[in-house]
Amino acid sequence: MSKKQDALDYHSSGRKGKIEVVASKPCLTQRDLSLAYSPGVAEPCLEIEKNPEDAYKYTAKGNLVAVLSNGTAVLGLGNIGALAGKPVMEGKGVLFKRFADIDVFDIEVNSEDPDEVIKVCQLLEPTFGGINLEDIKAPECFYIEEELKKTMNIPVFHDDQHGTAIISAAGLMNALELIGKKLDEIRLVVNGAGASAIACANLAISLGLKKENLIMCDTKGVIYKGRTEGMNKYKERFAVDTPLRTLEEAVEGADVLYGLSSKGAITQDMVRKMAANPVIFAMANPDPEITPEEAHAVRGDVLIATGRSDYPNQVNNVLGFPFIFRGALDVRATTINEEMKKAAVFALAELAREECPDSVCRAYGNVKFSFGRNYIIPKPFDPRALLRVAPAVAKAAMESGVARQPIEDMEKYVEHLESLQGKAKETLRIIINKAKNDPKKIVFPEGDNEKILRAAQILIEEEIAKPILIGNQDKIRANMAELGLDLNGSVQIIDPATFERSEEYAQELYRLRQRRGLTLSEARRIMTRKSRTHFGCMMVHMGDADSLLSGIDTHYPETIRPALEVIGKQPGLSSVHGLYMMVFKKGIYFMADTTVCIEPTPEELAETAILAAEKVRMLDIEPTVAMLSFSNFGSVNHPQAQKVKRAVEIVKQKAPDLIVDGEMQSDTAVVTEILQKSFSFASVKEAANILIFPDLNSGNICYKLLHHLGGAEAIGPLLMGMQKPVHVLQRGDDVTDIVNMAAIAVVDAQNS
Repeated sequence: MSKKQDALDYHSSGRKGKIEVVASKPCLTQRDLSLAYSPGVAEPCLEIEKNPEDAYKYTAKGNLVAVLSNGTAVLGLGNIGALAGKPVMEGKGVLFKRFADIDVFDIEVNSEDPDEVIKVCQLLEPTFGGINLEDIKAPECFYIEEELKKTMNIPVFHDDQHGTAIISAAGLMNALELIGKKLDEIRLVVNGAGASAIACANLAISLGLKKENLIMCDTKGVIYKGRTEGMNKYKERFAVDTPLRTLEEAVEGADVLYGLSSKGAITQDMVRKMAANPVIFAMANPDPEITPEEAHAVRGDVLIATGRSDYPNQVNNVLGFPFIFRGALDVRATTINEEMKKAAVFALAELAREECPDSVCRAYGNVKFSFGRNYIIPKPFDPRALLRVAPAVAKAAMESGVARQPIEDMEKYVEHLESLQGKAKETLRIIINKAKNDPKKIVFPEGDNEKILRAAQILIEEEIAKPILIGNQDKIRANMAELGLDLNGSVQIIDPATFERSEEYAQELYRLRQRRGLTLSEARRIMTRKSRTHFGCMMVHMGDADSLLSGIDTHYPETIRPALEVIGKQPGLSSVHGLYMMVFKKGIYFMADTTVCIEPTPEELAETAILAAEKVRMLDIEPTVAMLSFSNFGSVNHPQAQKVKRAVEIVKQKAPDLIVDGEMQSDTAVVTEILQKSFSFASVKEAANILIFPDLNSGNICYKLLHHLGGAEAIGPLLMGMQKPVHVLQRGDDVTDIVNMAAIAVVDAQNS
């Protein structure tokens, strides 16, 4: 499938688009309905009529931002119109929600008249707590924002201007510290004179750059005093008295060069002419004005940043706008002023100088980041950005007098911000990036399945795993062609009927199973024609693959049985066990045994708990185990409860360092308050993240209900206790499920 088709499918599959409105209050009963609407809704209406500020108390206004555009400058696509720009505005809403838990309505205004855009914003002021202007072309964007700031009492922020300016300014401050230069002494050249270029120049001056030390260029060359071609009043502010006329002339001896223009606009010859330790911010997207490789090829002392995630020092606006609006909304700021923007700059600059926590390094494949030439800007997925930038912006709003609801306790505010950050998706990112650090060979017996093929492309493109597809080569290639996939040069396809080691595999299967009723001729038939799952397991057993994923087209036992027959369980274990990872918005829980042991003994329960803890540690999560029952620590004297109690004793004997306790009821296990108030003696002091069920009935029922009714993403089952990694896919798994399982399989193989 082409990347174009991937993008189209992403937006069109299931519920169309990328956003939805979700009710934040119950509406299940007649009473709920009467409170949500008539007659109950009249009460907050009357309160707001008396005191308009109560709108922040009784409605979503205080956490609602409009992402508003007229589509005249959409990404690199130009003036494609308001409607065509809607997917971008929805995407911006996703980022607001993901990074700062801010709700968004996207507003597409079908007009290129700036006064009409202004009027729309003004009329919408009662609805929103802030307005994020987006993808409006220059110079109209300057006029629109200026007028709205004069006339509106909610924050208005044109991210194309100020977002880039703030992130680049933070990087510039750190770059200058590293090379030993001061902002008020450097000479800066800005190539570009659109919205972001002018905002970058203005902010640099606001931070201390001398205006006479800045030269701005556009497609006509240097913006100089007396020039008339292609000028407007916003460019005129940067016109300088200089004989220089071209960018190439302007960069000679310059300390810093900002690129906000187009691919290739900065040449290697320009880099050669710059001052010692030159700083280049090549911020054109998706292709920078000059790549780091091109710049470093001519100068070893160059310090460079780009807008690209695959290079160090990415200037990414997502480090700014979500957190800036978060801070502004939380103090009900009337505007986003210069002091607030500078506060964001300083917060981001300081964050890059701090020691980078392991969680961030793990999220980027265990790369160690430390302040230096390749790390002057924090990473976009650094969870600390929210905790640094939003409070700094809020504080600046209070100190500059634009906050209508000052924050009294900043420490509690930071704790509140921490609570907004869901940990579940971060954990999945860490797992995927651990896999990327050392991709392993994953064999897929159902190699001709459409979902497997689409997942294989992602695994290869993202460098998560090295997939091996089992099946008829002609059929697999035909399916690839039908799906628009180009995997022939990057994926291994094996047909058991023609594979050169099939006879060797058959002989090995015969050796393993000859005293279990298997003949050599039957072993040959299994390896070449009958069971691709047996064949895949043999690849793992023989060392030709590192792990196996199967089950998308088969029943669960059809994967388990071949794995047990070929690979087998670990010596000394009574059984293999199944573990599910349940991903909720606010956290991850692991549940076992959910798929294998029907009526486990105390010894098998203990084995399940210890193996589950080992598997969870493998994923860089510290395990806390609760052994579940209908009894709380002896409250019911029943054989089933006694079984769990005995299992806990065995676990504590065999794994004394493991935090484990039971028998306990499920709510006790996951509610910290119950544990601390009623069972303070328990070894488990806070909500457990591993739940061990007393039998297969309860475990299987629970995980399926949580998945289908509770909204949890179920990843698994992960098989525990096998000699080599084998994991099972479910018949309903989608492509994302397969990719997640493959990442876990890779990490499992890394630890085998």
